[in-house]
Amino acid sequence: MTAAIYFHPEAYSTSGPKLMGRNAAGESFLRGFLTHATATQWWAQVQRPEHGTAFAHIVRQHGRHEPVKIIDNRALPSLADASVVYYPGPGIGSHALERAAYGHGAWSLCGITHTTSSAVAMDAITALITQPVYPWDAVICTSTAVKDNVNRLLQAQVDYLQDRLGITRLPLPQLPVIPLGIHTTDFEFSPQQRFEARARLGLSERHDALVVLYVGRLSFHAKAHPLAMYQALEAAARRSGRDVVLVECGWHANESIKQAFVAAQQSACPSITCRLLDGRSSADRETAWAAADVFCSLSDNIQETFGIVPIEAMAAGLPVVVSDWDGYKDTVRHGIDGFRIPTTMPAPRLGGDLAMRHALEIDTYDMYCGHTCSLVAVDVQAAAAAFTALFESPEARRRYGMAARQHAREHYDWGVIIPRYEQLWRELGERRQASAAGLKTLPFPWPARMDPFHSFASYPSQTLTADSLLEVVDSEPAVAAARLAQYRGLAMVSFAKTVLPSDDETTAILQNAYRYGGAATAANLLTGIVPARQPYVLRALSWLLKLGILRLRA
Repeated sequence: MTAAIYFHPEAYSTSGPKLMGRNAAGESFLRGFLTHATATQWWAQVQRPEHGTAFAHIVRQHGRHEPVKIIDNRALPSLADASVVYYPGPGIGSHALERAAYGHGAWSLCGITHTTSSAVAMDAITALITQPVYPWDAVICTSTAVKDNVNRLLQAQVDYLQDRLGITRLPLPQLPVIPLGIHTTDFEFSPQQRFEARARLGLSERHDALVVLYVGRLSFHAKAHPLAMYQALEAAARRSGRDVVLVECGWHANESIKQAFVAAQQSACPSITCRLLDGRSSADRETAWAAADVFCSLSDNIQETFGIVPIEAMAAGLPVVVSDWDGYKDTVRHGIDGFRIPTTMPAPRLGGDLAMRHALEIDTYDMYCGHTCSLVAVDVQAAAAAFTALFESPEARRRYGMAARQHAREHYDWGVIIPRYEQLWRELGERRQASAAGLKTLPFPWPARMDPFHSFASYPSQTLTADSLLEVVDSEPAVAAARLAQYRGLAMVSFAKTVLPSDDETTAILQNAYRYGGAATAANLLTGIVPARQPYVLRALSWLLKLGILRLRA
Protein backbone atom coordinates (compact mmCIF):
# COMPACT_ATOMS: atom_id res chain seq x y z
CA MET A 1 0.00 0.00 0.00
CA THR A 2 1.31 3.43 -0.96
CA ALA A 3 -0.23 6.88 -1.22
CA ALA A 4 -0.47 9.84 -3.53
CA ILE A 5 1.70 12.58 -2.06
CA TYR A 6 0.16 16.04 -2.05
CA PHE A 7 3.25 17.73 -3.43
CA HIS A 8 4.38 21.33 -3.30
CA PRO A 9 8.18 21.73 -3.54
CA GLU A 10 8.32 24.18 -0.63
CA ALA A 11 6.88 21.64 1.81
CA TYR A 12 9.56 19.05 1.03
CA SER A 13 12.70 21.16 0.81
CA THR A 14 15.18 22.77 3.19
CA SER A 15 16.64 24.98 0.46
CA GLY A 16 14.04 27.75 0.76
CA PRO A 17 14.70 31.18 2.25
CA LYS A 18 12.86 30.39 5.50
CA LEU A 19 13.88 27.01 6.91
CA MET A 20 11.34 25.65 9.41
CA GLY A 21 11.00 22.31 11.17
CA ARG A 22 8.19 21.22 8.84
CA ASN A 23 10.49 21.75 5.83
CA ALA A 24 13.18 19.54 7.32
CA ALA A 25 10.59 16.94 8.31
CA GLY A 26 9.00 17.01 4.84
CA GLU A 27 12.31 16.63 3.02
CA SER A 28 13.37 13.80 5.32
CA PHE A 29 9.98 12.06 4.95
CA LEU A 30 10.03 12.18 1.15
CA ARG A 31 13.53 10.73 1.06
CA GLY A 32 12.46 8.01 3.50
CA PHE A 33 9.27 7.33 1.56
CA LEU A 34 11.10 6.96 -1.75
CA THR A 35 13.70 4.75 -0.11
CA HIS A 36 11.53 2.42 1.93
CA ALA A 37 7.97 2.42 0.51
CA THR A 38 6.76 -0.74 -1.21
CA ALA A 39 5.26 1.20 -4.11
CA THR A 40 5.03 -0.11 -7.66
CA GLN A 41 4.30 3.40 -8.91
CA TRP A 42 4.56 6.89 -7.43
CA TRP A 43 1.56 9.19 -7.25
CA ALA A 44 1.51 12.93 -6.64
CA GLN A 45 -1.35 15.41 -6.42
CA VAL A 46 -0.20 18.85 -7.57
CA GLN A 47 -1.63 22.30 -8.15
CA ARG A 48 0.77 23.31 -10.93
CA PRO A 49 2.37 21.31 -13.78
CA GLU A 50 5.89 22.31 -12.79
CA HIS A 51 5.31 20.77 -9.36
CA GLY A 52 4.62 17.45 -11.04
CA THR A 53 7.83 17.77 -13.02
CA ALA A 54 9.74 18.52 -9.81
CA PHE A 55 8.22 15.47 -8.08
CA ALA A 56 9.16 13.17 -10.96
CA HIS A 57 12.70 14.56 -10.88
CA ILE A 58 13.03 13.83 -7.15
CA VAL A 59 11.77 10.27 -7.69
CA ARG A 60 14.45 9.65 -10.31
CA GLN A 61 17.11 11.35 -8.17
CA HIS A 62 16.44 8.72 -5.51
CA GLY A 63 17.04 5.92 -7.97
CA ARG A 64 13.41 4.89 -8.35
CA HIS A 65 12.35 3.96 -11.88
CA GLU A 66 8.74 2.91 -11.35
CA PRO A 67 6.02 4.86 -13.22
CA VAL A 68 5.12 8.33 -11.90
CA LYS A 69 1.45 9.39 -11.91
CA ILE A 70 0.71 13.12 -11.61
CA ILE A 71 -2.85 14.20 -10.72
CA ASP A 72 -4.00 17.81 -10.92
CA ASN A 73 -7.37 19.35 -10.06
CA ARG A 74 -8.78 18.51 -13.48
CA ALA A 75 -8.32 14.79 -12.81
CA LEU A 76 -9.20 14.47 -9.12
CA PRO A 77 -11.36 11.35 -9.56
CA SER A 78 -8.16 9.47 -10.50
CA LEU A 79 -7.10 9.72 -6.86
CA ALA A 80 -9.47 6.83 -6.22
CA ASP A 81 -6.90 4.61 -7.94
CA ALA A 82 -4.24 5.75 -5.45
CA SER A 83 -6.61 4.96 -2.53
CA VAL A 84 -5.17 7.55 -0.13
CA VAL A 85 -3.69 11.05 -0.36
CA TYR A 86 -1.00 12.12 2.12
CA TYR A 87 -1.10 15.83 2.95
CA PRO A 88 1.87 17.33 4.90
CA GLY A 89 -0.25 19.18 7.45
CA PRO A 90 -3.34 18.73 9.63
CA GLY A 91 -5.80 20.57 7.36
CA ILE A 92 -7.33 17.65 5.50
CA GLY A 93 -10.84 19.11 5.90
CA SER A 94 -10.47 21.42 2.90
CA HIS A 95 -9.35 18.44 0.82
CA ALA A 96 -12.37 16.49 2.08
CA LEU A 97 -14.61 19.21 0.67
CA GLU A 98 -12.93 18.83 -2.71
CA ARG A 99 -13.39 15.06 -2.49
CA ALA A 100 -17.08 15.43 -1.64
CA ALA A 101 -18.09 16.10 -5.24
CA TYR A 102 -16.82 12.63 -6.20
CA GLY A 103 -18.09 10.78 -3.13
CA HIS A 104 -16.87 10.90 0.46
CA GLY A 105 -15.69 7.32 0.11
CA ALA A 106 -13.81 7.79 -3.15
CA TRP A 107 -10.40 7.84 -1.43
CA SER A 108 -8.89 8.37 2.02
CA LEU A 109 -7.05 11.43 3.29
CA CYS A 110 -4.10 11.37 5.67
CA GLY A 111 -2.61 14.49 7.26
CA ILE A 112 0.02 15.07 9.92
CA THR A 113 0.62 17.52 12.74
CA HIS A 114 3.54 19.90 12.82
CA THR A 115 3.06 23.11 14.78
CA THR A 116 -0.45 23.14 16.26
CA SER A 117 -0.27 26.49 18.10
CA SER A 118 -0.68 28.78 15.09
CA ALA A 119 -4.08 30.22 14.20
CA VAL A 120 -4.00 28.46 10.83
CA ALA A 121 -3.28 25.07 12.40
CA MET A 122 -5.84 25.45 15.20
CA ASP A 123 -8.52 26.56 12.74
CA ALA A 124 -7.73 23.59 10.49
CA ILE A 125 -8.02 21.14 13.38
CA THR A 126 -11.26 22.52 14.84
CA ALA A 127 -12.77 22.64 11.33
CA LEU A 128 -12.49 18.84 11.16
CA ILE A 129 -15.67 18.67 13.25
CA THR A 130 -17.82 20.27 10.56
CA GLN A 131 -15.95 19.32 7.39
CA PRO A 132 -16.67 16.00 5.65
CA VAL A 133 -13.91 13.85 7.11
CA TYR A 134 -14.63 10.25 8.06
CA PRO A 135 -13.15 7.36 10.06
CA TRP A 136 -11.32 6.22 6.90
CA ASP A 137 -9.31 9.47 7.08
CA ALA A 138 -6.52 10.22 9.54
CA VAL A 139 -4.38 12.97 11.01
CA ILE A 140 -1.11 11.50 12.24
CA CYS A 141 -0.07 12.92 15.60
CA THR A 142 3.69 12.84 15.99
CA SER A 143 3.61 12.53 19.78
CA THR A 144 1.20 11.61 22.56
CA ALA A 145 1.45 15.18 23.85
CA VAL A 146 0.32 16.67 20.56
CA LYS A 147 -2.50 14.11 20.29
CA ASP A 148 -3.78 15.34 23.64
CA ASN A 149 -3.55 18.91 22.33
CA VAL A 150 -5.51 17.95 19.18
CA ASN A 151 -8.17 16.18 21.26
CA ARG A 152 -8.55 19.25 23.47
CA LEU A 153 -9.08 21.46 20.42
CA LEU A 154 -11.63 19.04 18.97
CA GLN A 155 -13.45 18.65 22.28
CA ALA A 156 -13.74 22.40 22.75
CA GLN A 157 -15.25 22.71 19.27
CA VAL A 158 -17.65 19.84 19.97
CA ASP A 159 -18.74 21.47 23.24
CA TYR A 160 -19.38 24.73 21.40
CA LEU A 161 -21.42 23.10 18.60
CA GLN A 162 -23.39 20.90 21.00
CA ASP A 163 -24.36 23.96 23.01
CA ARG A 164 -25.20 26.05 19.94
CA LEU A 165 -26.65 23.45 17.54
CA GLY A 166 -27.21 20.31 19.56
CA ILE A 167 -24.99 18.19 17.33
CA THR A 168 -24.87 14.48 18.11
CA ARG A 169 -23.05 12.80 15.19
CA LEU A 170 -19.26 13.13 15.17
CA PRO A 171 -17.61 11.21 12.30
CA LEU A 172 -14.00 11.98 13.23
CA PRO A 173 -10.77 10.92 11.51
CA GLN A 174 -8.33 8.51 13.10
CA LEU A 175 -5.62 10.13 15.26
CA PRO A 176 -2.79 7.59 15.31
CA VAL A 177 0.49 8.43 17.04
CA ILE A 178 3.41 7.83 14.67
CA PRO A 179 6.67 9.67 15.29
CA LEU A 180 8.71 11.42 12.67
CA GLY A 181 11.65 9.48 11.32
CA ILE A 182 15.26 10.17 10.46
CA HIS A 183 17.99 8.56 8.38
CA THR A 184 20.09 7.21 11.22
CA THR A 185 23.13 6.46 9.06
CA ASP A 186 23.46 10.19 8.35
CA PHE A 187 24.63 10.64 11.94
CA GLU A 188 27.43 8.09 12.10
CA PHE A 189 30.89 9.67 12.32
CA SER A 190 34.33 8.11 12.47
CA PRO A 191 37.07 9.02 14.97
CA GLN A 192 38.86 10.80 12.13
CA GLN A 193 35.76 12.90 11.37
CA ARG A 194 35.52 13.74 15.07
CA PHE A 195 39.18 14.79 15.16
CA GLU A 196 38.78 17.00 12.09
CA ALA A 197 35.54 18.52 13.39
CA ARG A 198 37.10 19.47 16.71
CA ALA A 199 40.05 20.96 14.83
CA ARG A 200 37.67 23.13 12.82
CA LEU A 201 36.26 24.37 16.12
CA GLY A 202 39.77 25.25 17.28
CA LEU A 203 39.88 22.53 19.93
CA SER A 204 43.05 20.74 18.81
CA GLU A 205 44.91 21.96 21.87
CA ARG A 206 41.96 21.52 24.22
CA HIS A 207 41.86 17.73 24.21
CA ASP A 208 39.85 17.51 27.41
CA ALA A 209 37.23 20.08 26.42
CA LEU A 210 33.66 18.76 26.46
CA VAL A 211 31.47 19.95 23.59
CA VAL A 212 27.79 20.44 24.40
CA LEU A 213 25.65 20.85 21.29
CA TYR A 214 22.35 22.60 20.61
CA VAL A 215 20.89 22.32 17.08
CA GLY A 216 17.96 24.34 15.78
CA ARG A 217 16.68 27.85 15.24
CA LEU A 218 18.13 30.26 17.78
CA SER A 219 14.93 31.92 18.89
CA PHE A 220 14.27 32.55 22.57
CA HIS A 221 10.63 33.41 21.89
CA ALA A 222 9.65 30.76 19.33
CA LYS A 223 11.89 27.73 19.83
CA ALA A 224 13.77 27.27 23.12
CA HIS A 225 14.62 29.93 25.69
CA PRO A 226 18.36 29.39 26.29
CA LEU A 227 18.73 30.89 29.77
CA ALA A 228 18.12 27.62 31.64
CA MET A 229 20.73 25.87 29.48
CA TYR A 230 23.27 28.64 30.05
CA GLN A 231 22.76 28.66 33.82
CA ALA A 232 22.89 24.87 34.09
CA LEU A 233 26.05 24.61 31.99
CA GLU A 234 27.79 27.26 34.08
CA ALA A 235 26.90 25.48 37.31
CA ALA A 236 27.97 22.06 35.97
CA ALA A 237 31.27 23.36 34.59
CA ARG A 238 32.13 24.91 37.95
CA ARG A 239 31.15 21.77 39.90
CA SER A 240 33.03 19.37 37.63
CA GLY A 241 35.98 21.60 36.89
CA ARG A 242 35.70 20.70 33.19
CA ASP A 243 36.51 22.86 30.18
CA VAL A 244 33.12 23.19 28.45
CA VAL A 245 32.40 24.47 24.94
CA LEU A 246 28.80 25.18 23.94
CA VAL A 247 28.17 24.91 20.20
CA GLU A 248 24.91 26.45 19.04
CA CYS A 249 24.31 25.19 15.51
CA GLY A 250 21.46 27.29 14.21
CA TRP A 251 20.66 30.77 13.04
CA HIS A 252 19.21 34.01 14.40
CA ALA A 253 16.37 35.73 12.59
CA ASN A 254 18.03 39.11 12.94
CA GLU A 255 20.90 40.94 14.61
CA SER A 256 18.90 42.05 17.65
CA ILE A 257 18.05 38.44 18.52
CA LYS A 258 21.68 37.48 18.04
CA GLN A 259 22.78 40.19 20.44
CA ALA A 260 20.15 39.03 22.96
CA PHE A 261 21.77 35.58 22.94
CA VAL A 262 25.26 37.02 23.33
CA ALA A 263 24.16 39.20 26.26
CA ALA A 264 22.52 36.20 27.98
CA GLN A 265 25.69 34.12 27.53
CA GLN A 266 27.85 36.84 29.03
CA SER A 267 25.48 37.15 31.97
CA ALA A 268 24.62 33.50 32.71
CA CYS A 269 27.61 31.42 31.55
CA PRO A 270 30.75 33.59 31.48
CA SER A 271 33.10 30.63 31.93
CA ILE A 272 31.62 28.66 28.99
CA THR A 273 33.17 29.04 25.54
CA CYS A 274 30.27 29.67 23.16
CA ARG A 275 30.62 28.93 19.46
CA LEU A 276 28.07 29.65 16.73
CA LEU A 277 27.71 27.48 13.61
CA ASP A 278 25.24 28.04 10.80
CA GLY A 279 22.58 25.36 11.11
CA ARG A 280 21.49 26.01 7.51
CA SER A 281 24.88 24.78 6.27
CA SER A 282 25.25 21.01 5.86
CA ALA A 283 29.01 21.31 6.43
CA ASP A 284 28.49 23.19 9.70
CA ARG A 285 25.88 20.68 10.84
CA GLU A 286 28.27 17.81 10.16
CA THR A 287 31.01 19.59 12.12
CA ALA A 288 28.65 20.11 15.04
CA TRP A 289 27.41 16.52 15.20
CA ALA A 290 30.87 14.98 14.77
CA ALA A 291 32.52 17.15 17.42
CA ALA A 292 29.87 16.88 20.15
CA ASP A 293 30.06 14.96 23.44
CA VAL A 294 26.64 15.83 24.86
CA PHE A 295 23.45 17.10 23.25
CA CYS A 296 21.05 19.55 24.89
CA SER A 297 17.63 20.92 23.94
CA LEU A 298 15.57 22.45 26.74
CA SER A 299 12.53 23.27 24.63
CA ASP A 300 9.83 25.22 26.45
CA ASN A 301 7.71 26.49 23.55
CA ILE A 302 4.20 25.53 22.53
CA GLN A 303 5.03 25.78 18.83
CA GLU A 304 7.07 22.58 19.24
CA THR A 305 5.18 19.29 18.83
CA PHE A 306 7.72 16.53 18.29
CA GLY A 307 11.32 17.72 18.13
CA ILE A 308 13.47 15.90 15.59
CA VAL A 309 16.92 16.91 16.83
CA PRO A 310 17.01 14.73 19.99
CA ILE A 311 16.60 11.58 17.90
CA GLU A 312 19.25 12.85 15.49
CA ALA A 313 21.51 13.29 18.53
CA MET A 314 20.70 9.78 19.71
CA ALA A 315 21.53 8.42 16.25
CA ALA A 316 24.87 10.21 16.58
CA GLY A 317 25.51 8.27 19.79
CA LEU A 318 25.24 11.31 22.04
CA PRO A 319 23.79 11.30 25.55
CA VAL A 320 20.94 13.82 25.59
CA VAL A 321 19.73 16.37 28.11
CA VAL A 322 16.28 17.56 27.11
CA SER A 323 13.28 19.16 28.73
CA ASP A 324 10.41 16.91 29.78
CA TRP A 325 8.23 18.55 27.13
CA ASP A 326 5.98 17.62 24.22
CA GLY A 327 7.41 14.91 21.94
CA TYR A 328 10.61 14.60 23.95
CA LYS A 329 8.54 12.71 26.51
CA ASP A 330 8.06 9.94 23.94
CA THR A 331 11.49 9.80 22.37
CA VAL A 332 14.00 10.19 25.22
CA ARG A 333 14.07 7.56 27.96
CA HIS A 334 15.08 9.24 31.21
CA GLY A 335 18.04 7.51 32.81
CA ILE A 336 18.66 5.37 29.70
CA ASP A 337 19.33 7.67 26.75
CA GLY A 338 20.10 10.65 28.94
CA PHE A 339 17.96 12.94 31.07
CA ARG A 340 14.56 14.59 30.79
CA ILE A 341 14.48 17.78 32.85
CA PRO A 342 11.21 18.66 34.63
CA THR A 343 9.15 21.58 33.30
CA THR A 344 6.43 23.65 34.96
CA MET A 345 3.70 25.78 33.42
CA PRO A 346 0.69 27.62 34.92
CA ALA A 347 -2.57 25.77 35.54
CA PRO A 348 -5.37 25.86 32.92
CA ARG A 349 -7.62 28.95 32.89
CA LEU A 350 -4.72 31.30 33.56
CA GLY A 351 -3.84 32.08 29.94
CA GLY A 352 -7.08 33.25 28.38
CA ASP A 353 -5.74 36.76 27.94
CA LEU A 354 -2.78 35.44 25.95
CA ALA A 355 -5.14 33.56 23.61
CA MET A 356 -7.33 36.63 23.08
CA ARG A 357 -4.40 38.96 22.45
CA HIS A 358 -3.29 36.54 19.73
CA ALA A 359 -6.82 36.05 18.37
CA LEU A 360 -7.41 39.81 18.15
CA GLU A 361 -3.96 40.34 16.57
CA ILE A 362 -2.82 42.55 19.41
CA ASP A 363 0.11 40.14 19.60
CA THR A 364 1.78 38.47 16.64
CA TYR A 365 2.12 34.72 16.60
CA ASP A 366 5.77 35.09 17.64
CA MET A 367 4.76 37.23 20.62
CA TYR A 368 2.02 34.77 21.56
CA CYS A 369 4.58 31.97 21.65
CA GLY A 370 7.09 34.21 23.42
CA HIS A 371 4.69 35.38 26.12
CA THR A 372 3.60 31.79 26.73
CA CYS A 373 7.11 30.36 26.97
CA SER A 374 8.09 33.17 29.35
CA LEU A 375 5.75 31.47 31.83
CA VAL A 376 7.16 27.95 31.29
CA ALA A 377 10.01 26.98 33.60
CA VAL A 378 12.73 24.38 33.04
CA ASP A 379 14.32 23.10 36.28
CA VAL A 380 17.78 24.67 36.18
CA GLN A 381 19.06 22.70 39.19
CA ALA A 382 18.00 19.37 37.67
CA ALA A 383 19.62 20.31 34.36
CA ALA A 384 22.84 21.28 36.16
CA ALA A 385 22.84 17.93 37.98
CA ALA A 386 22.37 16.08 34.69
CA PHE A 387 25.22 17.93 33.01
CA THR A 388 27.46 17.38 36.05
CA ALA A 389 26.80 13.62 36.00
CA LEU A 390 27.74 13.46 32.32
CA PHE A 391 30.74 15.77 32.60
CA GLU A 392 32.23 13.76 35.47
CA SER A 393 31.78 10.30 33.97
CA PRO A 394 33.07 9.24 30.54
CA GLU A 395 31.49 5.86 31.23
CA ALA A 396 28.06 7.45 31.74
CA ARG A 397 28.43 9.39 28.48
CA ARG A 398 29.39 6.19 26.66
CA ARG A 399 26.58 4.11 28.21
CA TYR A 400 23.84 6.65 27.55
CA GLY A 401 25.14 7.33 24.04
CA MET A 402 25.19 3.66 23.06
CA ALA A 403 21.67 3.12 24.38
CA ALA A 404 20.46 6.23 22.59
CA ARG A 405 21.95 5.16 19.26
CA GLN A 406 20.35 1.71 19.47
CA HIS A 407 17.01 3.25 20.43
CA ALA A 408 17.12 5.61 17.43
CA ARG A 409 17.96 2.80 15.02
CA GLU A 410 15.23 0.48 16.29
CA HIS A 411 12.40 2.99 16.60
CA TYR A 412 13.01 6.16 14.58
CA ASP A 413 14.75 5.23 11.36
CA TRP A 414 12.55 5.81 8.30
CA GLY A 415 13.03 2.13 7.52
CA VAL A 416 10.91 1.46 10.61
CA ILE A 417 8.50 4.41 10.31
CA ILE A 418 7.46 4.13 6.64
CA PRO A 419 6.01 0.60 7.15
CA ARG A 420 3.88 2.09 9.95
CA TYR A 421 2.54 4.69 7.50
CA GLU A 422 1.78 1.98 4.96
CA GLN A 423 0.02 -0.13 7.57
CA LEU A 424 -2.12 2.87 8.53
CA TRP A 425 -2.99 3.51 4.88
CA ARG A 426 -4.01 -0.14 4.45
CA GLU A 427 -6.27 0.11 7.49
CA LEU A 428 -7.85 3.31 6.19
CA GLY A 429 -8.58 1.59 2.89
CA GLU A 430 -10.18 -1.34 4.67
CA ARG A 431 -12.35 1.00 6.75
CA ARG A 432 -13.43 2.88 3.66
CA GLN A 433 -14.31 -0.24 1.71
CA ALA A 434 -16.31 -1.60 4.63
CA SER A 435 -18.26 1.56 5.45
CA ALA A 436 -18.35 4.08 2.63
CA ALA A 437 -20.75 2.36 0.22
CA GLY A 438 -23.90 3.30 2.13
CA LEU A 439 -23.17 7.01 2.43
CA LYS A 440 -25.94 9.43 1.51
CA THR A 441 -25.04 11.76 -1.33
CA LEU A 442 -26.17 15.33 -0.78
CA PRO A 443 -27.18 17.49 -3.75
CA PHE A 444 -24.69 20.13 -2.61
CA PRO A 445 -21.88 18.35 -0.71
CA TRP A 446 -19.79 21.56 -0.52
CA PRO A 447 -22.35 24.16 0.58
CA ALA A 448 -20.07 27.16 0.24
CA ARG A 449 -19.24 26.16 -3.34
CA MET A 450 -22.69 25.43 -4.77
CA ASP A 451 -23.76 25.28 -8.38
CA PRO A 452 -24.12 29.02 -9.20
CA PHE A 453 -27.30 28.35 -11.14
CA HIS A 454 -28.80 27.05 -7.89
CA SER A 455 -27.40 29.58 -5.44
CA PHE A 456 -28.31 32.52 -7.71
CA ALA A 457 -31.59 31.02 -8.93
CA SER A 458 -33.63 34.09 -7.96
CA TYR A 459 -31.60 36.41 -10.18
CA PRO A 460 -33.08 35.68 -13.68
CA SER A 461 -36.59 36.16 -15.07
CA GLN A 462 -36.78 32.48 -16.01
CA THR A 463 -34.65 29.36 -16.26
CA LEU A 464 -33.80 27.17 -19.21
CA THR A 465 -34.97 23.55 -18.82
CA ALA A 466 -35.26 20.52 -21.09
CA ASP A 467 -38.89 21.51 -21.76
CA SER A 468 -38.10 25.07 -22.81
CA LEU A 469 -39.19 25.79 -26.40
CA LEU A 470 -36.50 27.46 -28.51
CA GLU A 471 -36.41 28.63 -32.11
CA VAL A 472 -33.72 29.69 -34.54
CA VAL A 473 -33.65 33.44 -35.19
CA ASP A 474 -32.47 33.13 -38.82
CA SER A 475 -34.66 31.40 -41.35
CA GLU A 476 -31.66 30.27 -43.42
CA PRO A 477 -29.30 27.65 -41.90
CA ALA A 478 -26.29 29.12 -43.70
CA VAL A 479 -26.94 32.56 -42.22
CA ALA A 480 -27.25 31.15 -38.69
CA ALA A 481 -24.03 29.14 -39.10
CA ALA A 482 -22.14 32.16 -40.46
CA ARG A 483 -23.28 34.45 -37.65
CA LEU A 484 -22.34 31.83 -35.07
CA ALA A 485 -18.88 31.42 -36.56
CA GLN A 486 -18.40 35.19 -36.64
CA TYR A 487 -19.38 35.69 -33.00
CA ARG A 488 -17.41 32.69 -31.87
CA GLY A 489 -14.26 34.34 -33.18
CA LEU A 490 -14.69 37.35 -30.91
CA ALA A 491 -12.31 37.49 -27.91
CA MET A 492 -15.17 38.40 -25.60
CA VAL A 493 -16.89 35.16 -26.60
CA SER A 494 -14.02 32.71 -27.09
CA PHE A 495 -12.53 33.43 -23.63
CA ALA A 496 -15.18 31.05 -22.22
CA LYS A 497 -14.20 28.14 -24.48
CA THR A 498 -14.03 25.79 -21.48
CA VAL A 499 -17.84 25.88 -21.12
CA LEU A 500 -18.76 26.23 -24.80
CA PRO A 501 -20.06 23.42 -27.02
CA SER A 502 -17.89 22.09 -29.81
CA ASP A 503 -18.43 22.99 -33.47
CA ASP A 504 -19.91 19.54 -34.08
CA GLU A 505 -22.33 20.00 -31.18
CA THR A 506 -23.54 23.43 -32.35
CA THR A 507 -23.94 22.04 -35.87
CA ALA A 508 -26.12 19.22 -34.45
CA ILE A 509 -28.22 21.72 -32.47
CA LEU A 510 -28.92 23.88 -35.53
CA GLN A 511 -29.66 20.85 -37.70
CA ASN A 512 -32.13 19.56 -35.11
CA ALA A 513 -33.81 22.97 -34.88
CA TYR A 514 -34.34 23.23 -38.65
CA ARG A 515 -35.43 19.57 -38.77
CA TYR A 516 -38.26 20.48 -36.38
CA GLY A 517 -39.30 23.43 -38.50
CA GLY A 518 -37.09 26.01 -36.78
CA ALA A 519 -38.37 25.45 -33.24
CA ALA A 520 -38.07 22.57 -30.78
CA THR A 521 -37.81 21.83 -27.11
CA ALA A 522 -34.35 21.95 -25.58
CA ALA A 523 -34.47 18.17 -25.16
CA ASN A 524 -35.15 17.66 -28.86
CA LEU A 525 -32.29 19.99 -29.81
CA LEU A 526 -29.94 17.55 -28.05
CA THR A 527 -30.85 14.62 -30.29
CA GLY A 528 -27.71 12.80 -31.38
CA ILE A 529 -25.49 14.42 -28.73
CA VAL A 530 -23.38 11.93 -26.74
CA PRO A 531 -25.30 11.26 -23.46
CA ALA A 532 -22.35 12.17 -21.27
CA ARG A 533 -22.21 15.58 -22.94
CA GLN A 534 -25.94 16.33 -22.97
CA PRO A 535 -26.08 18.16 -19.58
CA TYR A 536 -23.26 20.47 -20.72
CA VAL A 537 -24.79 21.10 -24.13
CA LEU A 538 -28.20 21.72 -22.53
CA ARG A 539 -26.79 24.55 -20.45
CA ALA A 540 -24.89 25.83 -23.51
CA LEU A 541 -28.22 26.53 -25.20
CA SER A 542 -28.29 29.61 -22.96
CA TRP A 543 -25.06 30.70 -24.66
CA LEU A 544 -26.76 30.44 -28.07
CA LEU A 545 -29.60 32.53 -26.62
CA LYS A 546 -26.98 35.01 -25.41
CA LEU A 547 -25.50 35.32 -28.93
CA GLY A 548 -28.94 35.78 -30.48
CA ILE A 549 -28.68 32.59 -32.53
CA LEU A 550 -31.65 31.09 -30.67
CA ARG A 551 -34.56 32.71 -28.85
CA LEU A 552 -37.19 31.49 -26.47
CA ARG A 553 -40.67 31.02 -27.88
CA ALA A 554 -43.37 32.02 -25.45
